[in-house]
This record gives sequence, structure tokens and C-alpha cells, in this order.
Amino acid sequence: MIDPLSVSAVAGVLGAVGSAMAGEAGKWAWESIGNLAQRVTGRQLALPDGPEEREELARLLVEGAHRDPAQARALAAWLNGLAEGEAKAPDEAPRLLPASTRYFTDRKGPLAALDKEAGRKADGRPRQVLLHGPDGIGTSAVAIHWGGREAHRFPDGQLYADLRAAGPQGAADPATVLRRFLQKLGVPADRMPATVEDRAERYAQLLAGRRLLVVLDHAHSAAQVRPLLTAAPGVVTVVTARRPLAGLDALNVPVGPLADKDARRLLTDLAGKHAVGAAKAALPGVLERCAGSPFALRAAAPVLGDSAPRAVAGPFPADPVQAANADRYARLAVNAALVYRSCALRRWPAIGSAAAAAASGLTEAEAVEALAELADAGLLETALDGRHRYRPAVRRHAEALAVQEDGLAACAAAVRRTVEHYLRLAVGADHAALPQRWHLGPLYAEIGPDRYPGEAEALAVLGAELPNLVEAVAAAEEFAAPELVCQLVEALWAVQLKAGRHDELLPALRAGARAAADARTAARMHVQLALALTELQEYAAAEQQLELAADAERTVGHLRGQATAVETLGLLRLRQWRYTEALACFEQAAGLLDGIGADGVGQADLPRARALLDRHRGRALRGAGRFEEARAAIERAVAYFRGTGEAYNTARALTDLAQTLVDQGHGPQALPLLDEAGVLLERGGAVFHLMPIAVLRSLCVNEDE
Repeated sequence: MIDPLSVSAVAGVLGAVGSAMAGEAGKWAWESIGNLAQRVTGRQLALPDGPEEREELARLLVEGAHRDPAQARALAAWLNGLAEGEAKAPDEAPRLLPASTRYFTDRKGPLAALDKEAGRKADGRPRQVLLHGPDGIGTSAVAIHWGGREAHRFPDGQLYADLRAAGPQGAADPATVLRRFLQKLGVPADRMPATVEDRAERYAQLLAGRRLLVVLDHAHSAAQVRPLLTAAPGVVTVVTARRPLAGLDALNVPVGPLADKDARRLLTDLAGKHAVGAAKAALPGVLERCAGSPFALRAAAPVLGDSAPRAVAGPFPADPVQAANADRYARLAVNAALVYRSCALRRWPAIGSAAAAAASGLTEAEAVEALAELADAGLLETALDGRHRYRPAVRRHAEALAVQEDGLAACAAAVRRTVEHYLRLAVGADHAALPQRWHLGPLYAEIGPDRYPGEAEALAVLGAELPNLVEAVAAAEEFAAPELVCQLVEALWAVQLKAGRHDELLPALRAGARAAADARTAARMHVQLALALTELQEYAAAEQQLELAADAERTVGHLRGQATAVETLGLLRLRQWRYTEALACFEQAAGLLDGIGADGVGQADLPRARALLDRHRGRALRGAGRFEEARAAIERAVAYFRGTGEAYNTARALTDLAQTLVDQGHGPQALPLLDEAGVLLERGGAVFHLMPIAVLRSLCVNEDE
């Protein structure tokens, strides 16, 4: 239980809530703290910036609790309700480490170095090892094999991340990796810290005192790895990379080629004694060609009986990994070779059959067969969800072949077809996940919301494909297709609104703001970027984007768009606890809507736009302590959204109405509203917003008792 009379305890909750504003639920929690601060202190307070200002706010709250026992009870109820959503140890320790290879050969030196580092006496130095060696040499195999063999050392689990995933230059963003690790360590999605710094701090806190292995595979740079490191004495972090990483303070362990005897043993394990014996004459040449690379040896094993290696295709004849790729490629059927080349032209994080068909021009059935052949040949890796991806060295080989064999024009066409595939997928899913919203872009009229059984299923597809969609935006921008960039960004709105993940979306949203040519599209892109910047607590940058949006709409006289920009500025002011200014923004937006004539652009959307403004007005009025006016405004919004059957906004308005009732001391009246809102949110897949309902329900129960 949080002691409402302890400044340090209250400041601790404020710090946790203040860092966890990565989405609507976190925003609600922080906005609620602002409402609470006004009620307890009797005046509006500025949004605290940093730990010193949070501690001062905590002191003011505690002073108010000392003065009034009723305020102390209210403060305790709110703080305990907000703290209940903090990280809880998972029911089972995370076990993310992949399975080790069946045929693991030699590597006594690196394994001994890992044993020594893990077993040394704790002396204040973090236990960190960097395994480095050229592509295909087996650094990942060493880390994974050792982690599996030594699982008994790590009763609190194993975390694993492949850092070559989507991101700049094929490098995973540390913020995305930290999000996944924190979720596995028990941090709810609605309490996820917004910034990489806050996530790294939370990660370090959760690892303190645990005995756990962290494997960071295929690291790109020391900067990428640094936020994922910890000084916790019970944690061993193993990093793999193609080279030593300057600036990484870790035990450097090189992993080199297999000696001839170990290479022969691996070939024998893979191909069998009979095949190795039959190829005795050719064996020295095979070993020389493979140069001790486990990747190349695995490629050679299935065709060991060939009388001679096939001609090397591509520009990498001296590299054993690329020679192995060339040998495998030379044996592919025509369709598989085409898919191999056409899907390698971008760093797609996950390749499915529909995307492969779009890239290659094949049917989806043909693409399924081609992908299976590529996976069987070891040219693609297969994820648990059945989709595929390239190793970086394999993708480089395939991309070079595409340019060489197909030409630049065909390569550009393949990329555009793939981008257009992802655009159609995103538009269909976005339309189904949020069917009532105001849409831009021609495809929304063509692609209806009926491709999915419900909003939750559509939202799940957007979430699963998000890394590919962000890469599609980057591809469209690079290939000078600004209309595709903006249409893709528009189609990311439902996943941005309902699932957060603003840090992952940010590169795409910035591209949209750069790409927009006409004023209306530019305004929409600036607003969408501003909302993400607000969630990431970059308030000054968000305000600048909203000013650009309003200016763009003003130049073309688009009142509906101007109203949206001003309304969004009001939402930013709510986040900053500037309730009077927020209310003024909402009133200004309402006035702009009133100026739209019977034939004006956006006229058909006016009832819904006004209902949204009523909901936001209510939030601002509640923050200003004008509860009866707040209640009336939110009740109008509830009535409208119930009447249209728009589940998501009905649930959000019901939650706001319930909070207003709780703030007025009418908790029992709020309970049925919260129950209704919870059902609607779960049905629509917007579980990101369930935390406010849980907190408010606990407050109702406490009040009733």
C-alpha cells in the first residue's frame, strides 16, 4: 500500500506514472494525477519536469493529505490504484533463447571463456562477453549452445534478441527491444515507459537481484547495445557481432574458422560417413572452398557427392559464405530463384507469401512453394509464425543478383509492387479497425472494412505487420513515391491510436511529414506526427507540428482540418495540465466547425466531430474542477457514440464519464459505465485502454466500502 503521507512514496508513484506515457492509458494516468493535484491543493499546478519538480509536487500532495483526512483517503486510493498496474513477476521465467543446433562442433576456447566470465566472483564489474567473427562463422551458435548448456545458472530465465531486425541499416532499435524485454519481465503494455532512457532505467531496476542470461545477437554497434546492458551481478550478457565493437566494455572473445579436423567432423555429422567416404577425392577442395565456415559446410553437406562445385554466381567468389549462397542459388527452380532475388531488394523484417507474390509477380500459391524451397535450401530462415527472412549476407547476395540479372527498372518495379501490397493490406485493416473515422486517400473508398471478422482481428494484423509497414514507408520515400508514403502513414492511424508503439512509428510519421505535397495532406501528416511526439513527451516539437498543420489548412481554407489541428493542440494542453488553455482550444475548434456551410468540405462529419469535442471539453472542465459542466458535455458524447454504435469512442467517453462521477464522490454510479466500457474495449481489441477502467473500478469499490 502507498502511504499518502510519505513524500518519497508519493514521488515514487509519480515517477513511475510520469515515465509510462507511451499511449492513451499512460496519458490518462498522468492527466488523472493533474486532476488529483488540483483537488488536493486547491489550485492548478504546472506539469512537473524532472525528478526535482515531481518531488515538489509530491510534497504539495502530502501537505494537502495532512490537512484533510478525506483528501488523504482519496490520494491513497488513486496512488494505490495507479501503482497496481506496475510490473509483476511473470508466472514463469522468460525462456526466449532459441534451440541450439544439433551438430555443434568444437569451440572449446570460446565456451571456456564464457564459463570463466560467468563463474568469476562478483567484483562490481558487469559480466559481459562479446563473441565476434565473420558472417557465418558461428558466433550465434556458440552463444545459444552455451546458454542452453548452462541454463541451470540462470533460474530467473533467458532473454534473447536478434538485433539485425528492422531498423536503420538493418539494426533493431533499442527502444523496441527494451519494450519486448520489459513485457517478458512483467511490465504491462499500458505501463510501458515512453522513452528509451526510461525503459533502460526500468529494465535495470527489474534485473537487479536476478540471475538471468541476456543474449544480444548480431549487434550492429556499441550504441545499439548500450541501453540493453546492466551492471546487475547475477546477469550475464552475451553479445555477438561480426567485429569488435569500439566503445563496448566487454570481454572480447574471437570466434574463428573450424580447423580441418573439426570441419570434417561437422561434414560427417551432417552428410553421414558414407557420403564423406564417397567424396574422399573431392573432400580437400570442398574443405578449402568452405574455409572453416560452418555456414558453408552446411551448404556443402547435402551435395557432397557432386563431382565438382557449380560455377559461382554473383560478385563474391572469394567469400566462403557467398560461395555457399551461389551454390545453393544455382540449384533453385526458376520461381524460387525469382522470389529469392525480388524479395531481397529491401530489408523486409518478415516475408509472407502474399508479399513474395507481389514482389515476384507470381501467384500466391507459386510463392508459397518458392518460399518453402528457399527455406529448405537454407537461403531463408523461418520464424515461428511461418514467415521468412534473410540472413544479411544472403540478402546481399540475392540483391546483387537481382540488379545483375533483372536490371534496375525491374528491381524498382518489384519494390513498388511490394509497397502497394502493404498499402492495400494496411488500408483494409485500418478501415476495419476504426471504420467510422475520417479517412484520406483513394483506397478507402475502394477497400471496405469487411475483410476482417472484427476490429480486434484487423488491429492484430496491423500490429503484426507494423515493422514491414514502416519499411514500406521508407521504401516509398527512397523511390520518390510521396503519394504512397502519405497513404501508408494515413493507414497507420488505427494502430497508432489503439496500440501505441509510437517509438516504432516515428520514422514513418516523420517521412509522411516530409513527403506531403498538398496542404491538406501535409496538415494530416503533421497532426499524426504531433500526436506521436506528444506521447513521447516531446511537447515543443509536437506544438511546432500542430502550428504547421494549422497553417497548411488555413492556406486552403479547410475549416475541418483547421479544427482538427486546434483540437489536437488542446489535447496537448490537457497533457500539460493547462486545462483552461485546453478548453479554449476546444471552443475555438467548435467555432471553426460552426463555420462549415451546408456544402462545405467535412460537413457530413460534423456530428461526430462535435461529439469528440464534447468529450474533450468534458476532460478539460473536469481538470478545471467544473464537474457538472464536465458531466453534461461527456454525457452528450456518450449519447452520440452509443447512437452510432461506434464502440471504441463510446467506451472512451464512458470511461471519462465514470471518472467524473468518481471525482464527484459518486463511485457506485460509475461501476455499470465501467463494465460497459470494458466489454466494448475488449471486443474491439483495444486492451491498451483497459488500465483506466481497472483503476477506476478499484476506486469505486474503495469508496463504496
